Parts: sequence; C-alpha cells; structure tokens
Amino acid sequence: MGCFSCAGKSRKNASNKKPDDQIPSSSDKTKSNMALDVKKASKDGGSEYIAAHTFTFRELANATKNFRADCLLGEGGFGRVYKGRLESTNQVVAIKQLDRNGLQGNREFLVEVLMLSLLHHPNLVNLIGYCADGDQRLLVYEYMPLGSLEDHLHDLPPDKKRLDWNTRMKVAAGAAKGLEHLHDSANPPVIYRDLKCSNILLGEGYHPKLSDFGLAKLGPVGDKTHVSTRVMGTYGYCAPEYAMTGQLTLKSDVYSFGVVLLEIITGRKAIDNSRAAGEHNLVAWARPLFKDRRKFAQMADPLLQGHYPMRGLYQALAVAAMCVQEQPNMRPLIADVVTALSYLASQKYDPETQPIQGSRTGPSTPGTRRE
Repeated sequence: MGCFSCAGKSRKNASNKKPDDQIPSSSDKTKSNMALDVKKASKDGGSEYIAAHTFTFRELANATKNFRADCLLGEGGFGRVYKGRLESTNQVVAIKQLDRNGLQGNREFLVEVLMLSLLHHPNLVNLIGYCADGDQRLLVYEYMPLGSLEDHLHDLPPDKKRLDWNTRMKVAAGAAKGLEHLHDSANPPVIYRDLKCSNILLGEGYHPKLSDFGLAKLGPVGDKTHVSTRVMGTYGYCAPEYAMTGQLTLKSDVYSFGVVLLEIITGRKAIDNSRAAGEHNLVAWARPLFKDRRKFAQMADPLLQGHYPMRGLYQALAVAAMCVQEQPNMRPLIADVVTALSYLASQKYDPETQPIQGSRTGPSTPGTRRE
C-alpha cells in the first residue's frame, strides 16, 4: 500500500509533542469538529485512499432498531457493538457505538477510521463507514458471523462446537498474516498494540480478521528503535518491556501474538484467576513446561480430546515459545511466524487415519508413552 501521507504530515507538525498528543483530545472543540477532522485527514492523506462511507446517526439507529438490546453483539472498553442492517443496501453490518464520555474513545475513533481506510488485507476487518453526528461516534464494519476467537475458545456452553486442530492452525496462520501486513507492508509500519483473542473476528469458514485498531500506533522510522506511549494494551498480552517502560516496538506485537497462539493451543486464558496458584498467568505457567518436551502434551487443550498431531503440537508450541521470549531481540519477525504457521495449517490432521493421543498427557514423543 502507499505510505501514510496524512500520518507523516501530522508527525512532522507535532515533532515536539508527546506521541499520544499527536491524536486530537476529546475537548468540546474536538467533539464538535470530529467530522471535519476526519475529512481533513482524508484530504491530507489523499482522498483516493479513503473509501469509508459517512452515515447519519438516524441511518444507523434505524439499522439497529434504535440500538435494541436484542441487537447487541458485545460490549468492550470503548463502547457497544450492535448487529444491524443498512436500509440503503440491505447489507448486514456490525455497528460500534463509542462511549461519548470517553477520552480514549474519541482518539480511537479517528485512529480507527484512518487506519482501516488506508489498510486493506484479507485478514483485516473491513471498515464500511462511520458516523460523526454531533457528539455521536459510530463505526460500521463488515459483519463477522462467527464472532470472536475468544467466543470459540473460552467459557464454551455444552452445545457449542469445539475448534478442531486444523481450524486452530488456520486461524493462527491467518491472524499472523494480518499482523504481517501491518508490520511489513504498511509504510511506515503499524504497531497493532492490542492483539488478543477478542479482537480476532471470524467469518464464514472460520476465516480470521484482526479488528479494533483504536490503539494502533505508527511504528519507529529512520534510526529510531521504538515509539513511546502512555496507554497500555490489555493485561496479560503486553510484552514485559512495554509494560515496564512504555517503549513500543514491532516485537511487542509478536509477544502478544505468542500469548494468543498459546491460548489457541492450550485453551487457557491469558489471565485466569480461577485457576490454581501459579497458573493464573498463561505465559508464566507455560515457560517451565517449554523446557521439557516430555511435558508438551500436557499443554494441549483437553477439549481436543487427543485429536491433534504430536509433531504439529511440538512445532506450534516452539513458535509460541519463541514469540514470548522476555528479550525482544530474541523474538522472531512476524514474517517468520507466518511461514511456520502456514506450513502447520497446510498439514491437515485426520483423526480417522492418524493416531489419537491417548490422554491429556499423551505420549512424550510420537510412538512412545511417558513412564
């Protein structure tokens, strides 16, 4: 894709300001002029890149039956998401209504409109349009019928289908490709900053797309090694150096991806205080197990019921272990993660013809059992 002309210009004009100050605050002036801000930024960046449609609040209220409770899909830190149908096109969409009182909500709105108008990839959610009527801030996305990855991994009702191994590797590889596009194709690179299972949405056939770009940051350029920020991502997914210093790099995203990959493999949450002492933090629980291949099988999600390839499990855990290294320079580039996971996704596991691991602990190596 082309470079972020609009982002580059704003950085030059705000060179003496702190990074988060480059995004408009939620003053009354900003609220009243948000629509103008979006249009100006679009003009600065080249109108040919801005494909998002402008909606009126009335249109989106009609689409969601006045934001009725039975249209509510979910609620996050920045607002509620509703399922709606646009009267003009009869298209089913997801509509996020941002919290009108939230400072970060206004910042997120502008960042998300710009990012998703400029970034296009099969593994990034498509922004259809936005609304900036008065103090209302709404974003309109393509509707992802299968919800989020989190919906399919954690707290499942008894009647919900469990993700099989092949689907898990497909989702992991697709999410990594979306992140690779942000890191390697965007110029300057984009640091996603809030990668987690609830931000990976699933379309038909469990096709994954990254969503929620309100916390995204333009990455370091030239001889800079990092960007600094006061706003943290989600606890449990933040890289240790980012949490301690506020210094953000592309490798911070790689760490977060490693946590997500661990969740996909183990079925455990990044943070789960309902588990036994020492098992609350997923990465802290996994690190000692990474050191002993004989314990790898203990890390497989018990809901898989042994239906996974032992070699594939080893390889997937090896990728996750590299991604969650404490030292950023020890973590792989996301392009290398994509290569590894694309290979794993191509190796289809068939429980009818391939061995089923006998128990949760399973064999320590293919063909042998633990003593």
